[in-house]
Amino acid sequence: MATDQEGKDDRIARISSAIRVIPDFPKPGIMFQDITTLLLDPKAFKDTIDLFVERYKGKDISVVAGIEARGFIFGPPIALAIGAKFVPMRKPKKLPGEVISEEYSLEYGTDKMEMHVGAVQAGERALVIDDLIATGGTLCAAIRLLERVGVHVVECACVIELADLKGRERLGDKQLFVLVSSL
Repeated sequence: MATDQEGKDDRIARISSAIRVIPDFPKPGIMFQDITTLLLDPKAFKDTIDLFVERYKGKDISVVAGIEARGFIFGPPIALAIGAKFVPMRKPKKLPGEVISEEYSLEYGTDKMEMHVGAVQAGERALVIDDLIATGGTLCAAIRLLERVGVHVVECACVIELADLKGRERLGDKQLFVLVSSL
C-alpha cells in the first residue's frame, strides 16, 4: 500500500477524485454523489473493493448484506473475497418467496426494506454495505432487520458519508467505516 507524506493511503484520494458530484440532482440544493464514474475507473473501483476486503478479511463475517441498489455493486465482490455469503436487502415486492420487512422513515413518508426468510441464521456475523450514508435511515432499517432474526451486525460500511446529515449518530453503538467523507 502506497501512502502520501501525511501517511494517508493514496487509494483514498484516487477513489475520491473518481466520484463525480452533480449539483441540483435530483432536485435543487442536492449535491448528488455519483459513483458511476468510480465504476468506470477500474483502478479506483478495485481500490474501493480492496480497502473493504483488507478491513473485513479474517473478522469472522459470514454475511455481507447489501442495500438496494448500489450496495449490490460493492457487496458481492467483498463477500466473495472474504468467504461470506451475499444477502440482498431489497425494496418491497422485489424478492420472490417469503420475506420479512422493516419500515423506515424518509424525509417525506416511509419506505420498507425486505430480506428473504432463511437467508441468515441467528448467531451469524454481518457487515451491512451501501454506497452512501446520508441520514442513516436505510442502514438503521437494515440493522433492525438483521438483528430481529438474531444476527450480530459487526459494522456498517459505505464508500461515501455525507457527514453534515449526521447519519452516523443514528446508528447508535454500531460502527461505521467510510472511505470518503463529503460535507
